[in-house]
Amino acid sequence: MTIIGTPLSRSATKVLLLGSGELGKEVAIEFQRLGVEVVAVDRYSNAPAMQIAHKNYVINMQDSSELKNIVFLEKPNYIVPEIEAISTQTLIDLELEGFTVIPSARATKLTMDREGIRKLASETLNVPTSDFLFADNFSDFQSAILQVGLPCVVKPVMSSSGKGQSLVQNDSEIQKAWDYAISGSRGDSNKVIVESFIDFDYEITLLTIQHKNGCLFCEPIGHRQYKGDYQESWQPQEMSEKTLNEAKNIADLVTSELGGTGLFGVEFFVKNDEVFFSELSPRPHDTGMVTLISQDLSEFALHVRAILGLPISNINFRGPAASSVVLVQGSSENVRFEISDDGLNEPDTQIRLFGKPSVDGERRMGVALALGDNVENAKMKANKVASSIKPVL
Repeated sequence: MTIIGTPLSRSATKVLLLGSGELGKEVAIEFQRLGVEVVAVDRYSNAPAMQIAHKNYVINMQDSSELKNIVFLEKPNYIVPEIEAISTQTLIDLELEGFTVIPSARATKLTMDREGIRKLASETLNVPTSDFLFADNFSDFQSAILQVGLPCVVKPVMSSSGKGQSLVQNDSEIQKAWDYAISGSRGDSNKVIVESFIDFDYEITLLTIQHKNGCLFCEPIGHRQYKGDYQESWQPQEMSEKTLNEAKNIADLVTSELGGTGLFGVEFFVKNDEVFFSELSPRPHDTGMVTLISQDLSEFALHVRAILGLPISNINFRGPAASSVVLVQGSSENVRFEISDDGLNEPDTQIRLFGKPSVDGERRMGVALALGDNVENAKMKANKVASSIKPVL
């Protein structure tokens, strides 16, 4: 049995959302649909989830005292991290004091940086991964590249949305890759991971739900990235049953080891039907925004159900679907969007504009969604909708 109180009352079931971007906004919506009080926190004002939350705060989530002050003030039933740039040691301390961190403080700490989760998967669980080494200075970085070999992929151990990620194909790109990785790193870490390049056939996100009655999976999601950031995703990614089952086994193994309940975005490379674990997010995944149209229960609804301990009897997959991002380039604190009829005249299409308050450079500001007769048709429709949305700065 689950008991849910009334928002803004003494009986309220309260969630503290650490990170209030577009993914956090959808999580907040799903919590509110179930009568949960949402307190949204981020490093800047008017973040998307803040615009719909019951309360909001602007703090530096890497500052332990600021983070603890908000937790002790609000006394949430659940602390739900939605971004990487959080003081994970503080979350461990808070869990020891009796607060519930989703999926767990340990899982959050291990997955907030690539070193923790990669070592857990490769060294503890013996899961297949690419070859990798870590470096926290330029000399060791050069040595790591020499050992791993070219081409290789370089990423900060802590970053998001592909920031700081690059492919190094020759010696002339080494210094640039180091500088870019350090500039894209979140937090105080100057450590990077150097990975051998897998010339994969495709990559997938396998949304994995650990809930009160076991483990569930969504249909595999394929995606296309540019500079490490996703541009479009589709569901289902075509793959053999044997390969999918192997990915499911690995995803269940790793997420079970991390512990706790909620939805995990587990990423894999697939080469000749061989599955390589890549990364893991202990929360909804950006490529999973396609589930806003492809499933009766989106990744956000599944995450919330699992957190609250509500049963998940089944996931109704509606059919081939795709998402295509709406990117805005430039500088403005007054972005508007011109939406032509061309895209949405296509049947079974939707849009989400995130409501981000500003742009400075390039920023993901929305997503187009579509169902189709097949994946290629869905992708065509989603891209058409996205191209029909023009920003005005």
